[in-house]
Amino acid sequence: MITVRYFAAAAEAAGVDSDAVPAGSADEVRSALVARHAALAPVLGRCALLADGVRVEDDDAIPPGATLDVLPPFAGG
Repeated sequence: MITVRYFAAAAEAAGVDSDAVPAGSADEVRSALVARHAALAPVLGRCALLADGVRVEDDDAIPPGATLDVLPPFAGG
């Protein structure tokens, strides 16, 4: 299992701040998150995924025990 932490719009769409889901590739985890929280689908495609602080894409593995941060784009200045 991995711990998923949602931030900003991702947390709002998921309706929770965190989840625990099975480890797998970034794509597999994205699919699991959307299956769990359908409202994440339009937000998740714009989010960066960081596993233990390192950005992951598509078929990158997210190992068991990792913490995955789901970060939507932020505006700032």
